Amino acid sequence: MKALNISPSPHIRDDLTTQKIMLLVIASLAPAAIAGVIHFGLRALLLMVFCMVISVACEGLCRILMKREQTIRDGSAALTGLLLAMNLPVSLPLWEAALGCFIAIVAVKQLFGGLGQNFANPAIAARIILMLSLTSDMTHWTAPRTAADAVSSATPLVSGTASLQSLFWGNTAGCLGETCAAALIFGGMFLIFMGIVSPVTPFSFIGTVAVCTLIYSGGDLQTMFYQLFAGGLMLGAFFMATDYVTTPVTAWGKLIFGIGCGLLTFLIRMFGNYPEGVSFSILLMNILTPYIDRFTMTKPFGAVGKAGGRT
Repeated sequence: MKALNISPSPHIRDDLTTQKIMLLVIASLAPAAIAGVIHFGLRALLLMVFCMVISVACEGLCRILMKREQTIRDGSAALTGLLLAMNLPVSLPLWEAALGCFIAIVAVKQLFGGLGQNFANPAIAARIILMLSLTSDMTHWTAPRTAADAVSSATPLVSGTASLQSLFWGNTAGCLGETCAAALIFGGMFLIFMGIVSPVTPFSFIGTVAVCTLIYSGGDLQTMFYQLFAGGLMLGAFFMATDYVTTPVTAWGKLIFGIGCGLLTFLIRMFGNYPEGVSFSILLMNILTPYIDRFTMTKPFGAVGKAGGRT
């Protein structure tokens, strides 16, 4: 009779590795990245490649200095660099983009222990720090080449003049990866179809913004769709609010997280000093994630409660 060997958990294994997940997310961002290059030119491609290379280099060097196992092959640093680039204006000087990569990888990710230990989404935290410290360059928007060649322009959330068609196809000023709603929706649905992310968080995020805007505008559908397609809502909802590390693990937690992000985004957009609130809302909800998990985590049947009784 053969001996029964029991290995440590987890006992359910899958071929879907961290590297494959990161590569699939990068692939899902490809349509929005291509749209950014089409609308803003080769400078957009340069910025994206530059941020990915600098992010990988920062992680590799940091792991060497910290004398820890090398992790650049898992793809998380490259994904962080790409997400950061897509949250930047195409005209941002490269040294400032490199500073953002350093903040994201070293300060937010590696100093907290690396992938799985960071308290906030690195790309979002880096964007907010750059926004607060280098406001002039971070709010210098370039109109798409298809609209006007390399001229400064206000974002749709500031000007309020772009058409819904322009917002949907990306023919507007803004960060290089957030302007084409169609490409972002396609990439987001690809992630959901592949089972990489749960639809709960992005749908509750977008749905909350839609409902709040509809109520606030007195039922104006055009205003509602304008708020959905403008700014970084689609990029944030599908690709940043669904981060495995900094968002809740339970289904109820994901729902609460998405609703919270949507409500905060609406409040900041309508009543705050910033026209865009997606990054701030996700960062604030990242901080609340441990408490949401604790509140929504189910207890095993027969577990001993605080008072010594059974639940």
